[in-house]
Amino acid sequence: MILPARRSFYLIATHLALAIFVSFFPRWLGLWYGLLGLSFIGWLVDGLFALRKHDLTIERFLPNSLPVGIQRNLRLRVRHTHTQALTVMIYDHYPPSIQVQGLPLKLSLPVGEYAEPSYSIRPVERGKASFPRIQVRVLSPWQLWWHDHSLAVEAEVRIYPNFAALAQYALLATDHHLSHLGIMKRQRRGEGQDFHQLREYRAGDSLRQIDWKASARMHKAISREYQDERDQDIIFLIDCGHRMQAKDGELSHFDHTLNAVLLMAYVALKQGDAVGLATFGGTERWLPAKKGQLSLNQILNTLYDLQPSLQAPDYSQAASQLLIRHKKRALVILISNLRDEDTDDLLPALNLLRKRHLLLLASMREQALDLALEPTVGHLEVAIEQAAIQHYLHLRQQTLERVRATGTLCLDVPPTELSSQLINRYLEIKRSGVL
Repeated sequence: MILPARRSFYLIATHLALAIFVSFFPRWLGLWYGLLGLSFIGWLVDGLFALRKHDLTIERFLPNSLPVGIQRNLRLRVRHTHTQALTVMIYDHYPPSIQVQGLPLKLSLPVGEYAEPSYSIRPVERGKASFPRIQVRVLSPWQLWWHDHSLAVEAEVRIYPNFAALAQYALLATDHHLSHLGIMKRQRRGEGQDFHQLREYRAGDSLRQIDWKASARMHKAISREYQDERDQDIIFLIDCGHRMQAKDGELSHFDHTLNAVLLMAYVALKQGDAVGLATFGGTERWLPAKKGQLSLNQILNTLYDLQPSLQAPDYSQAASQLLIRHKKRALVILISNLRDEDTDDLLPALNLLRKRHLLLLASMREQALDLALEPTVGHLEVAIEQAAIQHYLHLRQQTLERVRATGTLCLDVPPTELSSQLINRYLEIKRSGVL
């Protein structure tokens, strides 16, 4: 279909102005009719030119996967085989899970050349996203009409949790600046669980590190150096219940959970451990513990389209299923959002898991509650609201204390700090040898 361009509106405005003039000077009426007729013929002829085939092709260069929350540029390639230069306006039909900037695109295409315009995209939801078509408007030769039509340029992209943090972690690890991520590496002089190598004695080494036989052969003090145990299993037990839909800022607690799981899985795999996961409270998925960096892709493909449900978490069933699926002793990391009413179901589940596994419970604390306590109490409504929040936090703290009393390792952190806190606790567990 064709739509009037800006020059057509200018021409209509000109004829309206002339009509007003002719109403005061009727002797020019014939000339006005003539100009109107010529304009109508011009509109008609230019409209026919606009409907001609333009042999326009557009390619969309889209990666197979994108991290949620990270801005990227999407590039198009526009070419044509028309005998004249074209002015086009392009609008890409994007999915609702992606935010865009820079559309529509307007450009001129010389004869025999192509253009590669781009616009920025920013995924805001995980899962599969489809780009169905591209809408194009081509300006007519006399610039009176736009020829509006669509091209079926289909594409599909997978939106994963924010794996861009992995590159940042790898870079900081290389530069020994992990503290920028909140990850503290405590110094250790050869202490560990697995033998690594022999080396010369250093000041500060304990006497129990000295290998006396090797020292006698070398005629100098030789120390044994150990490393953290490897080949251990790490299992993430992820709550997909309705509470994980809570949001502090743009990302939900569930998205913060997946980002933390992804980053910690990367760290654990680098440490030589095997990583697996199980989900409960809605969609149930199971990925056995595996070693190697290739298993990180399996974790991404398992989690990228997972969404929290409207169901309540069933901790007892999740614990029973995990004991059936995984027999070897492992560090089980249960990530949820606790409430005081969870105690009756949660404590038996934790006791069941602790019989075979080392258990770490990470509960996310709503930052909105902390912010609500900041204003100074100035009237009754604020006082009532803050009293209710304090009562809720007190009950929640009691639940966490009861969990700690069972011997379960426990974290109570805001969602934004979940990644660094999990990695710090994991490294502490590795160094302590309790697993």
